Amino acid sequence: MALFRCNKCGHIREVGNDYIGKSVKCPKCSQTAPIYDTITFIKALIQKHMAQGSQLKQLQQDNEQELDIQIVESIPAEDIDIYNTTALAQSAQSAPIKEWFEKNKIQTEINQDANDTTGFFDEIALLIGNNFKTLKFASDQIKYIQNKGYTNVKLDLAKKNKKEITQIKAFCKEMYDYSFVARYHFQKKDNIIRLTLQTAPRIRNFFNGKWMEWFTFMKLLEFFRDKNMNTSCIRSLEIKFKDGVANELDIFFLTQNNIPVCIECKSGEFRGDIDKYLKLRKKLKLGKNQFIICVFGLSSEQTQGMTSMYDLTFTNEENLINHIERIT
Repeated sequence: MALFRCNKCGHIREVGNDYIGKSVKCPKCSQTAPIYDTITFIKALIQKHMAQGSQLKQLQQDNEQELDIQIVESIPAEDIDIYNTTALAQSAQSAPIKEWFEKNKIQTEINQDANDTTGFFDEIALLIGNNFKTLKFASDQIKYIQNKGYTNVKLDLAKKNKKEITQIKAFCKEMYDYSFVARYHFQKKDNIIRLTLQTAPRIRNFFNGKWMEWFTFMKLLEFFRDKNMNTSCIRSLEIKFKDGVANELDIFFLTQNNIPVCIECKSGEFRGDIDKYLKLRKKLKLGKNQFIICVFGLSSEQTQGMTSMYDLTFTNEENLINHIERIT
């Protein structure tokens, strides 16, 4: 048997095979429609159904991915305690960044634990960075002693004013409370603090420079939270280009407008690394404003002058967020 189906009103009826290929008027609405071989019509109907099913499945996957992205983007917002959470260490949080590098044909190795703020690294880093002019004295001495292979630190506060002494004492006591040092003792008579250092690798790395990454990471999270911005932000990211050259990026984040930003944290002598960062910026195809060298202790005048001289943006620990606000 053959099949008649009206495309206008949907009327269906069986007719003889002699009508296959002919066009007749619909008995209900008078719309002209062709007569189909029943088997051919059913095959076409099945193919259409399968195609629609495939499209529906793809739409469901797209909706799920969109939902995942929305969840990722909301992580740094006010819903969580950024100072004490594992949410930032979830793979979903770094997924947009990983995707950005994949699109640019750059391999990534992401250390999710680097974004876990349930420890006390972030608290101590914020103490140092927010009071860097005063606490640089203590942090530099700790770094110097531990790199010499010793564990006993003597901080002579005789030349410090009362406010500085109070700040340094509070900092050292905080380090002891959080087990960053094994022993803390203040000799009031001589204005001397004696510390016994921990030898754990993560503590040593912290004072060797990782604290600057932690400080920058937390200041960014504070800024994003306060501005209610949806971003993806990670630290200690290892990347490898197609030519095999590998680099470690201190901080990398995508703004809510999907603009990539890289921040490298330095202190002391940084000038020997400028050429390296210029090449890295070009390989990442980032604009000058998107590649930031944050040099702790550098004056604002110096950051402005260095930025004028090179195709890189220089900031310090105090004006970093001002620049971030301008580009986000």
